[in-house]
Amino acid sequence: MMALDNIDRNILRLLRVDARVSNAKLATEVVLSPSACLRRIKLMEQAGVIRGYTALIDAIQSETTIAVIINITLERQTEDYLDRFEAAVRKHPEIRECYLMTGGSDYMLRVDVENAGAFERIHKEVLSTLPGVSRIHSSFSIRDVLAARSRSRRL
Repeated sequence: MMALDNIDRNILRLLRVDARVSNAKLATEVVLSPSACLRRIKLMEQAGVIRGYTALIDAIQSETTIAVIINITLERQTEDYLDRFEAAVRKHPEIRECYLMTGGSDYMLRVDVENAGAFERIHKEVLSTLPGVSRIHSSFSIRDVLAARSRSRRL
């Protein structure tokens, strides 16, 4: 595990806002030389702190999708049940996010669908076949409140 200092955390914060920012601009923001900034980024990539870069797609401009948040409760919370469930989830690209949770459910998942019919297929063919599941509770999102944040916050 790599120890991060305030400069590393600042670099990460700025990359979350705009991963395409130039190294020169990023270095200026964190008060480093461009070579020192790039070296820190490479070290964080090699250590797995930065696992990759992605594009945020505007659902309105690309295609209209609905985020569905799914709370899963397992029959048991043993290591075997957790491992089998997580291995099965990794095989389904429809599941965009999966978090092991505390509280009322064991896992929280997110899938993006075009409509209720598309979710019905995922529920029937994917969610209901996951091992060890005792309860599935799904909620459809109305709007992504923070989506505009990435567009409005530039360096």
